[in-house]
Amino acid sequence: MSTGELLPFEQIPLKEYAEKAYLDYSMYVVLDRALPFIGDGLKPVQRRIVYAMSELGLNAAAKHKKSARTVGDVIGKYHPHGDSACYEALVLMAQSFSFRYPLIDGQGNFGSPDDPKSFAAMRYTESKLTPFARLLLEELGQGTVEWEPNFDGTLEEPSWLPSRVPHVLLNGTTGIAVGMATDIPPHNLREVLSACIRLLDDPDATTADLCEHVRGPDYPTVAEIITPRADLIRMYETGNGSVRVRGVYTRENGNVIITALPHQVSPTKIIEQIADQMRSKKLPMIEDLRDEGDHAQPIRIVLIPRSNRVDIDELMRHLFATTDMEKSFRVNVNLIGLDARPQVKSLKLLLSEWLQFRTDTVRRRLQHRLGKVERRLHLLEGLLIAFLNLDEVIRIIRSEDEPKPVLMARFGLSEDQAEYILETKLRQLARLEEMKIRGEQAELEAERTELKAILDSKSRVKALIKQELEHDARVYGDDRRSPLIEREQAKALSEADLTPSEPVTVIVSDKGWVRAAKGHEIDATALSYREGDKYLASVRGRSNLQAVFLDSTGRSYATPAHSLPSARGQGEPLTGRFDPPTGARFLATVCTDADTRLLLSTSAGYGFVTRFENLVSRNRAGKQVLTVPDRAEVLAPSLVPGAVDTALVAAVSLDGHLLVFPLSELPELDKGKGNKILALPGGKNAASAKVIAVAAFQPNQELVVVAGGRITRLKGHDLDAYRGARAQRGGLLPRGLQRVDRLDVV
Repeated sequence: MSTGELLPFEQIPLKEYAEKAYLDYSMYVVLDRALPFIGDGLKPVQRRIVYAMSELGLNAAAKHKKSARTVGDVIGKYHPHGDSACYEALVLMAQSFSFRYPLIDGQGNFGSPDDPKSFAAMRYTESKLTPFARLLLEELGQGTVEWEPNFDGTLEEPSWLPSRVPHVLLNGTTGIAVGMATDIPPHNLREVLSACIRLLDDPDATTADLCEHVRGPDYPTVAEIITPRADLIRMYETGNGSVRVRGVYTRENGNVIITALPHQVSPTKIIEQIADQMRSKKLPMIEDLRDEGDHAQPIRIVLIPRSNRVDIDELMRHLFATTDMEKSFRVNVNLIGLDARPQVKSLKLLLSEWLQFRTDTVRRRLQHRLGKVERRLHLLEGLLIAFLNLDEVIRIIRSEDEPKPVLMARFGLSEDQAEYILETKLRQLARLEEMKIRGEQAELEAERTELKAILDSKSRVKALIKQELEHDARVYGDDRRSPLIEREQAKALSEADLTPSEPVTVIVSDKGWVRAAKGHEIDATALSYREGDKYLASVRGRSNLQAVFLDSTGRSYATPAHSLPSARGQGEPLTGRFDPPTGARFLATVCTDADTRLLLSTSAGYGFVTRFENLVSRNRAGKQVLTVPDRAEVLAPSLVPGAVDTALVAAVSLDGHLLVFPLSELPELDKGKGNKILALPGGKNAASAKVIAVAAFQPNQELVVVAGGRITRLKGHDLDAYRGARAQRGGLLPRGLQRVDRLDVV
């Protein structure tokens, strides 16, 4: 070939090449890396690690060997990938807090629940297989699997392992492929095998029937599974869903002891999450936090409440809602089936398909054993002929150049029989006894008859599988670790619940400056105010409540009372917190519980009843609550004491008329103008007619009318002269009391 001659090549459109290349890669990731096979429940790297360790003789009875030795064999013989990824897969199978039934017994630092990836390098750790791994390997050399060449064709490796149990459910797995993923939770061996036996006995059993045995996942930790049973059954019916797991706590000497966390949740992370809330003053009920975990008890987090009045259950519900102490695990039972295709399977489909796999495995094992028995019988038959004709056999061997064909022709032997006779040592022939040969023949013939009977009967194969499952459940089974307890939903405490409830007095000045004083004994009028400013209004409340402010346009604004500046200073302007309309003035403040009723009114004589929570707004611009007619003013809100049905309303006008009527005659609204409370005079007096004050009170309370320096107290029959229906004029107060300043209730 000349230098300038080009080698032959094929032209392919880039689109086709890219599609094929990506499809090949995707299929490799799905089938040979990320998803487990239903038969043994292992991904290829896990299968190769377990097989390589068995080839190294690292069974449960052997001594530990360096993990680097295993990793070297795995990546050198079967898995040509990175050693760190391979070692991490090995470590995962050795962590009792990661695998429900570990396949590898590790010696050395294999990580901790606090940091699963803190394991030592493979040159330091040692490992061998656990007794449980026998369930994957015990039948490997009994003709139960197909073998395939390794990556360089120099060795053979099993295409799968002949698992005696549905391992894919026992340890679960997670994986991300191309366009799909898998999340299979671990389960309890006894429960899963019990469901398999139920399905063998009753192939028509539904998934709900199987859930009587498989009650739910069983994680390596003792955290509670709080998912409702109906949701778990739905998850097993579809192969998709989620499992909610909650940590466990106890009380000890007044403290809270957290003893268990959800699967794969680090106690250090939980401590950090709680400490962050404590630093931001969102957990005032906790005084201190300690980590008392050690090797014997890895998880022991101590919470010290601030006092014995703290509601522990409410506190823990808040922590469950705001930390990883309660975690939801996604479930997506996606795996490679017997048809070599990925599929999301229900519990019944998965167990049915695995039982088919197990049936095929058992039949292959029996068939393999039957072949060995028949071969041994065939050889014994030839050996018996040799024993009965020993002298002739020896003569032929001594005198013939090619004794094999002569023996075959002389005694009617097969090639295998003749070869076996020739390989038998003379001294062994001399010791052979006809009874021993015939005794072994009888035993093998009985075994052959039994094997054929089992293979010819589906019911006997099923009975054998059932017997083996019951045996494995007794030998390797254990009690459930994750209790299934339905709990009420976790709920985070509100900011008001988390704030200490202390008495405060909220004070507003005429210029709209606000501050809060501790306690209810303070005289707000005696405080110092900025030059040109003065006292306007004050209200008694609690630090964990919202403080609401009403402006002259009928808008309300809210802010937490505990966030207001101290009364030791002169406060801060409300305009720094809110954006009222231009020209609006703050006129009143309220601080009470969300369900408390208020009477809102204007000087135009209109008003309505509303709940305090309707005044609360998170917007800086507030919310429009009260519709204010032209030339009218907003009056100070009045708290409704006691029941609305028995409460009364007192309204007094500028011209000295007082009206008392049942509060129930006013509507309860979220917002609006309301209904007429008091009729005002019309005509030439209309311009100056307005309502001065409105108050709500109970019949057993005393109404105090303040007019200048004069005060009168009205109660019981004293009010009869002023009683009437809503929207009437009411009765005229006595001379000297007609210029009313305010109404108080005692």
